[in-house]
Amino acid sequence: MRTVVLTFAVLLLVGCRSESTALLGTLEWDRIGVAAEASEPIIAIDVVEGQKVSAGTALLHLDPRRADARIAQANAQLQGVEAALAELEAGTRSETIATARANLASAQASVGNAKKERDRIAAIRARGLVAQVALDNAQTVLATANANAAALRAQLDEQVNGARSQTIDQAQASVAAARAEQDAAQLNRQRLDVVAPRDGRVDALPFKLGDQPPQGATVVSLLSGAAPYARIFVPSSRRAALVDGMTCKVLVQGADAPYTATLRSLRSDPAFTPYYALTGDDASRLVYRAELVLQGDKARALPAGLPVQADCDLP
Repeated sequence: MRTVVLTFAVLLLVGCRSESTALLGTLEWDRIGVAAEASEPIIAIDVVEGQKVSAGTALLHLDPRRADARIAQANAQLQGVEAALAELEAGTRSETIATARANLASAQASVGNAKKERDRIAAIRARGLVAQVALDNAQTVLATANANAAALRAQLDEQVNGARSQTIDQAQASVAAARAEQDAAQLNRQRLDVVAPRDGRVDALPFKLGDQPPQGATVVSLLSGAAPYARIFVPSSRRAALVDGMTCKVLVQGADAPYTATLRSLRSDPAFTPYYALTGDDASRLVYRAELVLQGDKARALPAGLPVQADCDLP
């Protein structure tokens, strides 16, 4: 009886040590959330949950009609400013210059007539045969004719000399801005066709065909990466014993045998700790989050979220 009791006590101590040294956590994959660039209805879904996809594979499509209208508007604006720039660079047509010359000649003739009429009224006024108001009116008509001729002369000079370099620079800047708007509209249109950013497996499709997700909402959740990893929590008392690259054993719930894993990262700052990672005296201590990459082809078939226990006390 004494031997049986001693054996039971030894087994109990071993079990307690095994439980206290296990580092608890969950099995994870690199998760990628593909967001909706615009709030538009889903018109097609090309994948199903659990399907493996490659980078660039079409996942789903949002309604492009609004984006197509913006592209058409941007194209029209670009055509308008390009035409205005081409007109400035080509200069004024010869027919327009000829018309301006004719208008100037007509204005100059009017100036001559107005001057003769003013001189005639002035002579009559000198003899006292007309009132002063008649001479003032004739002077006003002459001044108006001179101003009109000067304006037509300036217009002719502008048409002959062509547009100023600053005006052409402004038109070129308008063309560049319109092209940028066109590129942005086309880019927004392309992003309505949601594609996989990396190789992975479709984990979740939160929205269904016909749904209109809000802008920025995750429409496809992908699990990516070469292998899953165990996210564990290390008590402060064991933090110094773990180093990057060391080998550990990870037991996944439901698996027959533990997996070999490599420690790829260990946080230097304490992390928020879920309740299941606190065992025994560790409940009052700081813990540090670590990641162990599982090795072997069999590990690639494991799903995310399974509880794990890691043993890093290897010789």
